[in-house]
Amino acid sequence: MTQLIANTDGACRGNPGASALGVIIRTPSGQVLKSICRGLGNMTNNQAEYHAVITALEEATKLGATDLHLKADSELVVKQLSGKYQVKNAGLALLYAKVKALESRFKSVKYSYIPRERNQEADALANQAFKH
Repeated sequence: MTQLIANTDGACRGNPGASALGVIIRTPSGQVLKSICRGLGNMTNNQAEYHAVITALEEATKLGATDLHLKADSELVVKQLSGKYQVKNAGLALLYAKVKALESRFKSVKYSYIPRERNQEADALANQAFKH
């Protein structure tokens, strides 16, 4: 069993507007295995948050993870993916479906909401993508 922890963040300049993502994937002991910052083009903040989650799931699969604990500062996305909120927005529903399909590659995926101040590294990566 390979357990990994991912912190994700999506950022947006305007809503919708220029968007980017930041993802950090670590071992349970804290060793950083992968950090990603990437521009996404024009979309809403919630769409950018979903793209960050999708990127984390794809990269964790490549790293051989069987169990993933994903931490994000988007309460909406975490509650939707945890089944506490319904996905009513059509644009998010497609992204939600993609996340659920990617989840099937893992034995378990757990989502946790964390406040923005505890997600500063992923936030910094997302903002760094705007400078490239």
